[in-house]
Amino acid sequence: MLTVLMECSDHETELAQTLSGLVSGAVEGLVSDVAVLDRGSSDGSARVADAAGCRFYREWVLSDVLLAARGEWLLFIEPGARLQKGWIDEVMEYIASGSRPARFSLARHCRRPFLKRLVGRAQPLEHGLLLTKRQALSKVAPGMDVKALVSGLKAVRLSSELIPARSLRAAG
Repeated sequence: MLTVLMECSDHETELAQTLSGLVSGAVEGLVSDVAVLDRGSSDGSARVADAAGCRFYREWVLSDVLLAARGEWLLFIEPGARLQKGWIDEVMEYIASGSRPARFSLARHCRRPFLKRLVGRAQPLEHGLLLTKRQALSKVAPGMDVKALVSGLKAVRLSSELIPARSLRAAG
């Protein structure tokens, strides 16, 4: 049903945090597979991905990874982001009836101050992104990375919350 994709570079700890939160989605039958797209990690990211049963790509072309995804829906998320309670049911419901890209809401305690939201731009994957495999394949271009693929897409806002990766980095 859903393939999760994460691009990483020396994100061993962050990867473990995010993957542990996806286990419940796999148990419920929502998450069919996870692909970790490496950007030259020298830490234990490959070990973490392997232990979790993920496909770990050291060298990759985004269009090939998208074609290999088992799910008809894709969830792009940053290593370190943590999906909060209720995400599984909402995503299952959304993919059964929705067709537009969707993003999660930031957890209340992780929202940026109002003025920073007005003048600053959020990172492309700060809220995660859910879209169909078909939509991703239609937008992907040679040499494109994940951030370029997801940038600029108009998305529906889901009520399920996500703690962004920047929160884990700030705590560490």
